[in-house]
Amino acid sequence: MIEFTKMQGIGNDFIVINCLVNPFDEAELPTIAKKLNDRRFGIGGDGIVLVLPSKRGDLKMRMLNPDGSEAEMCGNGIRCFAKYVWENQISDNTSLNVETLAGMKVVKLLTRGNNVEGVRVDMGQPKLKRSEIPMRGDEIDKVVGEPIKVDGYKFDLTAVSMGNPHVVVFEDNVKAFDLERFGPQIENHKSFPQRTNVHVVQVVNNSEIIMRTWERGAGITLACGTGACACVVASVLNGKTGRRVTAHLPGGDLNIEWGGDNRVMMTGPAQTVFKGIIEV
Repeated sequence: MIEFTKMQGIGNDFIVINCLVNPFDEAELPTIAKKLNDRRFGIGGDGIVLVLPSKRGDLKMRMLNPDGSEAEMCGNGIRCFAKYVWENQISDNTSLNVETLAGMKVVKLLTRGNNVEGVRVDMGQPKLKRSEIPMRGDEIDKVVGEPIKVDGYKFDLTAVSMGNPHVVVFEDNVKAFDLERFGPQIENHKSFPQRTNVHVVQVVNNSEIIMRTWERGAGITLACGTGACACVVASVLNGKTGRRVTAHLPGGDLNIEWGGDNRVMMTGPAQTVFKGIIEV
């Protein structure tokens, strides 16, 4: 039996599990992730988020996708993680150093009384070199507007790593873009040895973008935190926006700032949906 909390950050939903007291067998994690994330035969989610002890930080977060693969980092997931830790009295600190596969992340809870009104995350510095994405081909410092052919169509991609790989395509109308068709083909393109997350972005003005996401290992989701950061970085690199941008995602909004210190800050909500026990 597994105790869990279902949480969501602007529609990106997760199954959060406290592994401080009930650790899993490592070999079973991919199977457990597939079962729990299944929306018909399990709880349903875009990923399972595990709360673990850390030797380097306050706590460690791991996130596994619905296909059983593990993500290096998850922006919406880490906000849910922080809210869970605070609400379940695992830590009473409003600032946490959270260890992830993408490095240490500093998370600040924006609280009022006993309520968490938002979470601000230092997402670190974007990685832009081709080898850092990672992306096959000759090494260059920035992959900006690079053409790629998929299913007979040519797309100009900008690639950004926020600890996990992202590519951004700019379109005049994101709703009209056939993300279900092209998303998985770009995700699994031979250029990306570790696959990639795919985002289509419509620029509204200097401080607003609209975006849709095909997540690696999950498919179309309502939101992607690391993806929103990558989209803003890509927008700046292409001269389309300033460095403070509100990203409008299908599930809600995130405020992203790419500072002069080269660090990306993400601020957004996290909510508890329900708690339960499931037999696996």
